Amino acid sequence: MREKAVYLKSFAKENRINTVIVLAIPAMIENILQVFIGIVDIYFVGRVGTEAIAAIGMTNLMMNVYISFFLALGVGTTAIVSRNIGADNIEGSNNAVKQSLIIGVFIGLGFGLINLIFSKNILMLLGAEERVIQYALPYFLSVAVPAVFLCVMMILSSALRGAGDTKTPMKIAIVVNVINGMLDYILIFGILNFNGFGILGAGLATTFARIVGVILLFKKMNSKETKISISLFEPWAINKNTIKSILTISLPAAVERLIMRSGQLIYGGLIIKIGTEAYVAHNIAGTIETFSYLPGMGFGVAAATLVGQNLGAKKGDEAEKFGLISYFLAMGFMVMVGAVFYIFAPFLAGLFTKDDTVIHLVVKVLRIIALFQPFLCITLVITASLQGAGDTKFPMYSTLIGIWGIRVLGVYILGIRLGMGLVGVWFAYAIDVTIRGVILMIRFLKGKWKKIKIE
Repeated sequence: MREKAVYLKSFAKENRINTVIVLAIPAMIENILQVFIGIVDIYFVGRVGTEAIAAIGMTNLMMNVYISFFLALGVGTTAIVSRNIGADNIEGSNNAVKQSLIIGVFIGLGFGLINLIFSKNILMLLGAEERVIQYALPYFLSVAVPAVFLCVMMILSSALRGAGDTKTPMKIAIVVNVINGMLDYILIFGILNFNGFGILGAGLATTFARIVGVILLFKKMNSKETKISISLFEPWAINKNTIKSILTISLPAAVERLIMRSGQLIYGGLIIKIGTEAYVAHNIAGTIETFSYLPGMGFGVAAATLVGQNLGAKKGDEAEKFGLISYFLAMGFMVMVGAVFYIFAPFLAGLFTKDDTVIHLVVKVLRIIALFQPFLCITLVITASLQGAGDTKFPMYSTLIGIWGIRVLGVYILGIRLGMGLVGVWFAYAIDVTIRGVILMIRFLKGKWKKIKIE
């Protein structure tokens, strides 16, 4: 009997690991594909000119603010859908998706209208010069005005993940990438007797690809293959209680992302004061570091989904196990990425620049990043676990303390006042990640999130 009990326990653990991996891997691939869209756009637009690349950068600065709200709405959608799926309340899940879409369309159209009316003013506020604005306006209008499609796409993908389907968003992300890449070339440079639209073509390609993504997601949700099902042709009614629940979860997540973005802008300005080489090295190191985030984000999706579903099924302890398993699996991946950063730092830096001073700085930074991957993993996966449970306020407070109380202040003290330069900047980053990681893990292990009720 004892051997049987040990076997069943081992089997259950193996099943949990398999469940997490099956959800996480497609989410990781989807995240890679999202990054790849931007790389493809810059690759093609780079042939148009330097101003065109700057135009995309300016537009992305503004879009990142909007995406913060879209992602936050996705957090609320995933939390409520997964909780209802766990409780076997399919009607509740369908209703949650509809209410999220109502909010998303309202927000997306609102941002689009602001972009249409104040497009030039926004670009000037971002610091765009006149020669950049003439490139930026066509791209900005073609991408930022129809932002509603990106919002809807993110909500529908979040809903499917909440239902335990991470493969469909991944597959549709592949289609969107292929369409975007093909149309980028055709609409920017032209084909046969068609001359192309230049940078406007890049914007049109991105928006058209997103529209196709939305159509495919709706088609999938209107099929019998998914646990949740919605149709544009059935009656829709506003449910104030559900909308209130979604916003209660989403708003703190949105504020958290805005805290992060505003902090990045402030300490980015401080880094510029250190020197040009430091700023360039910082951006190169940050670009390389993005690849260490991908496993954490993928396993974070799995954690949010499984925590929410198990809480819906009244299995709080099981939810905790899935959160921790997701963390340890993600940490394994991220530690391996960190080892690559540490060992191959000179090679990785050399891919982006030939300046010896910049390479030397990037190498130092990458080796700092490599040592703190376990704590960075906590800020990604455990935060997602808490958000999947509907606990979005605590991560918001921890981010406020970490970014403004530790990182921004640390950058100023270590990087500038004590003269440690870029190394001081990234030590401040490491301290922030470590303290936040410890605080978030303590919060998770205490288990108060298990008692959060979602309507």
